[in-house]
Amino acid sequence: MVVNNLLKQALESFPNFVVVDADGIIVYMNNIYAKFLGIKQADAIGNHVSKVIPNTRMDIIIKTGIAEIGSIMKFYDHENKKNVTLVCNRIPIIDGGKVIGAVAATTLNNIFEINTLYDELERIKEENKTILEELESYKMNFNSLNSIIGTSEAIKEIKKSITDYAKSNLPILITGETGVGKEVFANAVHQLSNRFANNYVKINCAAIPSDLLESELFGYAEGAFSGAAKGGKIGKFELANNGTILLDEIGDMPMSLQTKLLRVLQENEVERLGSIKTIRLNIRFICSTNSNLEELVEKKQFREDLYYRINAVKITIPPLRERISDVPALCNHFITKVNSIEGLNIQGISEDVINIFQKYCWPGNVRELEHTIHRASVLAKDGIIQTKHIQFLHDRLIKKKEAFSIDNSLKGIIENVEADAIIGALKKTYGNKSEAAKILDIDRSLLYSKMKKYNIEAK
Repeated sequence: MVVNNLLKQALESFPNFVVVDADGIIVYMNNIYAKFLGIKQADAIGNHVSKVIPNTRMDIIIKTGIAEIGSIMKFYDHENKKNVTLVCNRIPIIDGGKVIGAVAATTLNNIFEINTLYDELERIKEENKTILEELESYKMNFNSLNSIIGTSEAIKEIKKSITDYAKSNLPILITGETGVGKEVFANAVHQLSNRFANNYVKINCAAIPSDLLESELFGYAEGAFSGAAKGGKIGKFELANNGTILLDEIGDMPMSLQTKLLRVLQENEVERLGSIKTIRLNIRFICSTNSNLEELVEKKQFREDLYYRINAVKITIPPLRERISDVPALCNHFITKVNSIEGLNIQGISEDVINIFQKYCWPGNVRELEHTIHRASVLAKDGIIQTKHIQFLHDRLIKKKEAFSIDNSLKGIIENVEADAIIGALKKTYGNKSEAAKILDIDRSLLYSKMKKYNIEAK
């Protein structure tokens, strides 16, 4: 057998390498293997493999033509004078469908090396199993719906809807006034979904200039436009693949982008700007807005087909004034949060303050309540939040530009709050007294009386 020098040196580099012909005669054995067996290399070549290698299976490989990978062999290492266990691969040499020989080599010099690798692999598998079990336990024990504070019927219905649809792949549209906490509800949907452990990407369509929003969502290829980053940039859609994307304030998305978004929703694929490569997507879409999308559709400012595409499940978050019974629970939640952030020791809130809060219309919704609690807590520092700690509310509690004296009686404060509530109801109903009375849950005659008392005119 003629072997050039490079090939010979390569074969000599293998640990324990041997080649036999179709009759089981050794045609080549490297020097490493010969020393290991305690023989000379020249003496091995030309002999039957069974006479040179104890317990060999090379003759079986020749007969069956089936490779044996990862076989265990026990040997006496004549060079190092000790018993060893080796991992051996035996492979038939086939030419034209006929076995013409076989080759064998050990892959690890000692079985203890593979045992170490095996032990390490098992350790990693056990760690992964533990992590997955802990994650599943966390999901079971952590009820993301607890982040939605409130026990009003409206909140109960919303929680039920989230539970019903969270694990589906249906797009969800969350609507509501500014400050109602739409993102909190969106977070609950993702956390209860089967995509919990995957990326959750949020983007505010109103906060990014329209000429930049497209590249943020779709990404771009290198050289797509002047100033494009070298290597391009991944878009939010790609980043959210196999996870969830929240498109906040989608009502502010430009019409040109609405068309492209519709295609992403329909085709489940995206192309970076300046690229022709199509990327398959698997995304759960959650959209939120404080706009009336139906009106925008009528005004041709929002695509009708896109609206129905994202509106598979609609969740409308009521303003705080329509779930005023949730105010005490929200106050306690925000007090706990502020104590943690500011290092305070606020113990609670007085009934007088709660009464005032429940008669206030909260135009800024839950966000305004949170800021109010935060500021009052900083003023109080510890103990109970009292009426004196909400003096800063005077601009929101009274319509007239009169000083809100801390010495005002509780009755006077409540009257100011009541007047503000009436003004808010009339504003919402565009001066319709009957509808305003329904919102305030009072008789129309009583509304007229209080309007006269507080010198309020319907506009």
